[in-house]
Amino acid sequence: MLPTPSTPTEPVRPLPFYRHLYFQVLVAIALGVLLGHYFPATGEAMKPLGDAFIALVRMIIAPVIFLTIVTGIAGMKELGAIGRVAAKAFAYFLTFSTLALIVGLIIANVVQPGAGLNIDPATLDASKIADYAQQAHDRTLVAFLLNVIPATLVSAVADGHNILQVLFVAILFGIALSMIGEKAEPLMTVLESASLAIFKLVSFLMKAAPFGAFGAMAFTVAKYGVGTLANLAGLVATFYLTSLLFVLVVLGTVAWFAGFNILHLIRYLRAELLLVLGTSSSEAALPSLIEKMEQAGCRKSVVGLVVPTGYSFNLDGTNIYMTLAALFIAQATNVHLSLEEQILLLLVAMLSSKGAAGVTGAGFITLAATLSIVPSVPVAGMTLILGVDRFMSECRSLTNFVGNAVATVVVSVWEKGLDRERFAAAMAGKPLPPLGQGADEVATEALS
Repeated sequence: MLPTPSTPTEPVRPLPFYRHLYFQVLVAIALGVLLGHYFPATGEAMKPLGDAFIALVRMIIAPVIFLTIVTGIAGMKELGAIGRVAAKAFAYFLTFSTLALIVGLIIANVVQPGAGLNIDPATLDASKIADYAQQAHDRTLVAFLLNVIPATLVSAVADGHNILQVLFVAILFGIALSMIGEKAEPLMTVLESASLAIFKLVSFLMKAAPFGAFGAMAFTVAKYGVGTLANLAGLVATFYLTSLLFVLVVLGTVAWFAGFNILHLIRYLRAELLLVLGTSSSEAALPSLIEKMEQAGCRKSVVGLVVPTGYSFNLDGTNIYMTLAALFIAQATNVHLSLEEQILLLLVAMLSSKGAAGVTGAGFITLAATLSIVPSVPVAGMTLILGVDRFMSECRSLTNFVGNAVATVVVSVWEKGLDRERFAAAMAGKPLPPLGQGADEVATEALS
């Protein structure tokens, strides 16, 4: 019932700053850097904290993706909408992945971070990158396509190691439920309840994020040392600035045309971005990204398709890294690449970068795959960047993460599947009503 004028209503009290996840993760990262730098032995011993948190997140990635996609697709009234969303998503992925490769290529030619090093390829120890080169050699198109099909319907979700397998099974299962119609409603109720339970588990596990970020950062600084950056500071700085330029200018322009400010989106996802920075893994924030994009007003079916596929096919940071690193190696070893050879490098990188997610050392492996096909650049030159690759990994992951968040909003706009009022509230940092409930309904509940 509506209250009388004398009935007081308590205002919603904002959380103290120290209760916010982004603040806790930021403090954890700072403490991890200090511990790793001043007490390296103790810092290296913190590695299990980071490993345990990543393992906890990976534990729930498969069910999060499966339930999000199945309930999203099954709720679609027209099956043709699935193909339409997928087509728009892949058109976006192809366009901006290619742009990322081109940006890396242009910046490498302008800045020339490897010029003047005069490294003789014969003096490089290729044994250090033998494992990466072998993994790159094993990655063929046919093997990649066959690997998308799981051994059994259940094994994809049960194992949970291959995102594309989970995606494949979830899409098929969601389509099947949609075709059944009303008879699928009891199962849909169960799946939707399971989805709520999984996302409640996600919120619970995210409370451990500061410990994971602390352990991962302490280990990284202790193991590799900040001094490792000195010799190749030019390459690392160029990569970070190029990635920042790509996010603010390229993705920022796309966001502007789609009707939102990319800085507001970054602010909205600040806790997840700090988590990615601390763990050096965009995968660590995947479940939370799915939840936050739905909360911000993106249609569930769009989020379910775009985010998981983006983690394999929309790797902007990895693409910038590949062309920039390839030209750095060529410049450092005094190999001149003609325009035709650079275009070949670009085309090969476009193919080899697809499906890189879920592979340990994905950026390094895809670079090895690219260089093994382009004979002009010595693969052994990868040893030059092996020492600092770990420090560039954070930037790759951050750029990949922001790229997928932008892609989700843009495809939602194209599909007219974005709740503009809810999205504006999220970007402004306002409290959001529960999903499926409008602001008027929330106000009515508050007064009843």
